[in-house]
Amino acid sequence: MDWLKNIFSIPDLRKRVLFTFGLLAVYRVGGHVPTPGINGAALKELAEQSAANSLMGLYDMFSGGSLSQMTVFALGVMPYISASIILQLLTVVWPYLERLSKEGELGRRKITQYTRYGTILLSVVQALGIAFFLENAGQVQGGLNIVQNPGWAFRIMTVLTLTTGSVLVMWLGEQITERGIGNGMSLIIFAGIVAGIPSGALNTFRQVQTGQLDLLVFVLLVIMMVVVIAAVVFVERGHRRVTVQYAKRMVGRRVYGGASTHIPLKVNTGGVMPVIFASSILAFPQTLQPMFPVGSFMDSVVQQLNVGYPLYNLLYVAMIIFFAYFYTAIIFNPDDVAENMRKYGGFVPGIRPGKRTAEYIDGILARVTLAGAVYLALIALLPQLLLTGFHVEPIPFIGPWLDAALPNFVTNGLNMGFYFGGTSLLILVGVAMDTVQQVESQLIMRHYDGFMKKTRIRGRRG
Repeated sequence: MDWLKNIFSIPDLRKRVLFTFGLLAVYRVGGHVPTPGINGAALKELAEQSAANSLMGLYDMFSGGSLSQMTVFALGVMPYISASIILQLLTVVWPYLERLSKEGELGRRKITQYTRYGTILLSVVQALGIAFFLENAGQVQGGLNIVQNPGWAFRIMTVLTLTTGSVLVMWLGEQITERGIGNGMSLIIFAGIVAGIPSGALNTFRQVQTGQLDLLVFVLLVIMMVVVIAAVVFVERGHRRVTVQYAKRMVGRRVYGGASTHIPLKVNTGGVMPVIFASSILAFPQTLQPMFPVGSFMDSVVQQLNVGYPLYNLLYVAMIIFFAYFYTAIIFNPDDVAENMRKYGGFVPGIRPGKRTAEYIDGILARVTLAGAVYLALIALLPQLLLTGFHVEPIPFIGPWLDAALPNFVTNGLNMGFYFGGTSLLILVGVAMDTVQQVESQLIMRHYDGFMKKTRIRGRRG
C-alpha cells in the first residue's frame, strides 16, 4: 500500500485525485435525479419490454443506465462526442477551422467554444426526439402511461432538463481534464460502465441459478473475458519501433549526437475513441425516428441500423476503421516528425531525410493502424455474439442459406448483457491504463515509488 500512501503524500496530486472522485460522485448523483413528468413504473416496464438488443443498449451503458431511467443525465457525453466528431471533420474541409487549429492555444479555445455550441444544439435535437419517443412509446407498447401530461409543455420541459444535464456533464468532464487526473469524458463513460457491472453480474448469476444460462457457457464466458482483457492490454501497450540515428556534430570543442533511439508507433493510436465515435453516429438516427411519421423511410433506416443487422455491422466496422485512421492523422503527423528529425541531424538508417522519411514513417503507420483498426472492430463486434448474434438472413441471395447453416448461438446470440462485451472491457481497461499511467508519471516526477517497483505501467500514449 506504499503507492497509495505516496499519492496522498503529494498535496497537488492528492487534490487532483480527490477532485476527480468528487466530480464523478456528482455525476453519479445526477444519474438518479428523474426527469419531470414521467411515470417511473411505466418507464421501467417499457425498458423491460423494449429490445435491449438495439443500439440504445450500448448508449444506455455509456450513460450508466441514465437513459433507460430517464434521469437528467440521460444524454450523457454523447452530444459532446458527436459535436467533437463534427468539428474535427470540418477542420479537414473548412479552411477557417483549419487555420484555427494551427493558431495554438487561442485557436484551440475557439474550437472548444464551437464544440460547446454544437453540444447544445445536438442536445436539443436529441432531447426533443426522446420526448416524442416517450409520448408515442406508451401507445405502441400496450398503452403504457409513461408521460403523465403529453404535449408541448412536457416536450419543452424535457428539452430544457436533458440539455441542461448534458451541458453539466460536459462541464464536469472538462473540469476533470483540466484540474483532475485523466481524461474527463473517458472517465465519465468509465464511471457509467462500472456502475452497471454489479447489476449485470448479479443478473448473470441469477440466470445460472435458474437454468437460463448453462454452467459450461458461464465458465466459457469468464475465460473469454480474461482472454479479451489480456488481448486489450497486450495491444494497447504494443508499438512498432522505428530506429532513428543522430549524426555526430562539433559544437566548439565538444561532440554532440551519435546516439541511436527509436520512434514508438502505437498499434492503436486512437485508443477507444474510434469505437465511441462510430457508436455515437449510429445511435443518432434512433433519437430522430420519433419525429417522423410511422411507416416513413426513417423507420426502415432505424430497423436496418439495429444491432446485429448486416447494414449496421457494415457501417460499424467501416466507421471504426475510418475513425482509427482519422484520429491517428490528427494525433500524429509524419511530416512534422521528419522535419524535426532533419533539423536535429536525425535520420532513419537507409532512408533519405525529409520527404522520403515522412513517406517511410507514414507507410509503417498505415499498416500498423490497419492492424489496430481490425482489432478494434473485432472487439466491438463481440457484444453482438453475446447478446443478439449476427442476423444474416437480410443479406441478399445467401442470407437464408447462411441463417440455416450457422449455429444458433451465432445467429441469435447468448442473451448476455453488454457489460461483458468487448466494447465495455476495452473502455474499462484502456481508461484505467491511461489514468494509472498519469498517476505513475506524477509520482515518478516527484521521485516517489509508483504502482510497480520493478516495471512501469504505460498507457496508450506511453
